Amino acid sequence: MPSKYLYGFYGFFTLGVAVSGIISMVFSFLWRRDDLLLNMTFSHSDLSAGLVMGIAFLLTSFLAVGAIIQRKHVTIGLVVLNWVLISDAVIVLVVGSIVWVFTLQERIEFHTRYAKLQPSQRIAIQDQFGCCGYFNASDLIEIGGSFCQNSTFANALNTTIPTNFCILPITKHVDESLNDVFSTTYGFMAGIIGLFLSSLCVIKVRKEIERFRRIDAKRGGRGFV
Repeated sequence: MPSKYLYGFYGFFTLGVAVSGIISMVFSFLWRRDDLLLNMTFSHSDLSAGLVMGIAFLLTSFLAVGAIIQRKHVTIGLVVLNWVLISDAVIVLVVGSIVWVFTLQERIEFHTRYAKLQPSQRIAIQDQFGCCGYFNASDLIEIGGSFCQNSTFANALNTTIPTNFCILPITKHVDESLNDVFSTTYGFMAGIIGLFLSSLCVIKVRKEIERFRRIDAKRGGRGFV
């Protein structure tokens, strides 16, 4: 039968996939809270994608447990598991790549999202970061609040200081979150690949055991020695 070490690796990576699913689901729920910048960064569809990915990982881990406890000569469950793991890997690559590509053009992307905010929301961001407008003091500026109190103050801001305008504070704030998301998402691939390779090893060992069992049966159960 497969060694205890092989089963140990299989169990370890199964647990890893399950933990990845829990992490994905937990943050999909936590980040639905009422937070202006967080809501700008992750849309409802983004969080739903994370939830679906988490559910897929949990189902995969349950399938992995069911596949390994089958009778020793049965490998169909492991074969199905491997196809599911390939699907999981595709999901990870798609989700991670979408977030990564978004980070490459976040200055423009967030300009579009910033433009869709209500005036009161833009004022809140200006007050939070001490900035006026997005690219400059004439771009999507809202007069009011505690910082941009009037146009004279906004127009007098030093244009050589990037933090006077909201593009840098916003993108700097959300960039960490986006980088963490796509890095963690790609990191989920380690558990998927590890479980896939462990499953292949278990299939190989089980097939060898079954082949020798049949040979032994043909020899009348006398074995090879």
